[in-house]
Amino acid sequence: MADKAQIQEAIKAQGEVVRQLKAEKASKEQIDEEVAKLLQLKAQIGGDDGKHVFVLKTPKGTRDYNPKQMAIREKVFNTIISCFKRHGAETIDTPVFELKETLTGKYGEDSKLIYDLKDQGGELLSLRYDLTVPFARYLAMNKITNIKRYHIAKVYRRDNPAMTRGRYREFYQCDFDIAGQYDPMIPDAECLRIVYEILSELELGDFRIKVNDRRILDGMFAVCGVPDDKFRTICSSVDKLDKMPWEEVKNEIVKEKGLPEEVADQIGEYVNMQAGGMELAEQLLQDPKLSKSKAACAGLTDIKLLFSFLQLFKVTDKVVFDLSLARGLDYYTGVIYEAILTQAGVAPIPTPQEANGSAGGDDGPVSVGSVAGGGRYDGLVGMFDPKGRKVPCVGVSIGIERIFSIMEQKAETSAEKVRTTETQVMVASAQKNLLEERLKLTSELWEGGIKAEVMYKRNPKLLSQLQHCEDTGIPLVAILGEQELRDGVVKLRNVATREEVDVSRADLVEEIKRRTLQS
Repeated sequence: MADKAQIQEAIKAQGEVVRQLKAEKASKEQIDEEVAKLLQLKAQIGGDDGKHVFVLKTPKGTRDYNPKQMAIREKVFNTIISCFKRHGAETIDTPVFELKETLTGKYGEDSKLIYDLKDQGGELLSLRYDLTVPFARYLAMNKITNIKRYHIAKVYRRDNPAMTRGRYREFYQCDFDIAGQYDPMIPDAECLRIVYEILSELELGDFRIKVNDRRILDGMFAVCGVPDDKFRTICSSVDKLDKMPWEEVKNEIVKEKGLPEEVADQIGEYVNMQAGGMELAEQLLQDPKLSKSKAACAGLTDIKLLFSFLQLFKVTDKVVFDLSLARGLDYYTGVIYEAILTQAGVAPIPTPQEANGSAGGDDGPVSVGSVAGGGRYDGLVGMFDPKGRKVPCVGVSIGIERIFSIMEQKAETSAEKVRTTETQVMVASAQKNLLEERLKLTSELWEGGIKAEVMYKRNPKLLSQLQHCEDTGIPLVAILGEQELRDGVVKLRNVATREEVDVSRADLVEEIKRRTLQS
């Protein structure tokens, strides 16, 4: 280990790096990374008494949630869960780690992001990467062929985190899936309706839902001359179009993945087509090249059917058929979709006249990232079933972390205070020596189902009790005094208006319920 003088020199140099970054107003992420290095150096030197000094930070790509953030998170979860239940879903849970072989080979190029657990002489295990593959394993293992379920749990990815944009190494996923043999596109349309309901209810801003079909992509690759064994890897490149311009994606396809330039140009003609609706599917069914692919025609026919159901569900104002949507995961077999938030409003579905290019000016809305995604995966359960029995599935995953980030930003800029408790009433006293009476009344309120608090002091000042209510948003105070005890009443004070009324002790529970229901 380096001696103390060398470490102190390194601390000095690293401190200068941090100061420089702060002076240059570098990104918080960059500063945090360099501060972490500084703390680790300081930990090596130990405290003044030679004791080990702990580095107090969460691991890279993870975070703590404070009470305010938890209150926001709980509200988001409640909105999502109530939507899932409205659509008739039941819930399950699965282990946080799976056998390594269960997860291997299901995620395409993203498989390198799976966290493997250290082998300790037992089974080879990995932390779950998503909730879909464990769900498929669960169906195959329990021989379930029909279920509508939701699952909310943490997943893990060895990614380069961009925490400012809601990307983490440990994060929650909220999944809704329908497994079973049903008529085409009905469950798929319901999944899109669920995304529409959740994003509308959370009031995150304008959004649009892009839709495509893996069969259309495969057909497109085939007619453009992509070899069968390169479909998935080219699909992963096309999937980057929401983050990179076409020229960069084309460069990857040609230089890294070895496709001839003319093949890449043909793919470009399709993926750069203006997004549309049912009329784009009809147009592509007449396309001289694409119409020769059976897979593409089947996908386009289903897209038309999907849009007819979406019209009945009244969501077509937010849904666009977009050929550039690829979704990189290997297990998708049919319809795929992704919801994105747009900063400048929803891009309108273009008219046929606009489809060949926009008339100058702005480039339209700026995407602020995907907040939901999913699709059909009819072959995944069959991979686990010993007899290869398939269970058709379609589902959607809500990008909850990105939604939390947006909701937290909104809460920061809003004047509205976020309450971190649900306490309805504070039991207080205006005089000394009433601790026993306060505790008795608090117990009565708890028995009546009231969320009540009492201060943990024998003789607290009334002002400090009222201040606690102001600070935490408790709406009511039940005040006891010698006179109230003699009269069998409690003085109920409205914290906001400071209005006080005497309520008989027998009626107090009902009065608190009535008042807090109104607010």
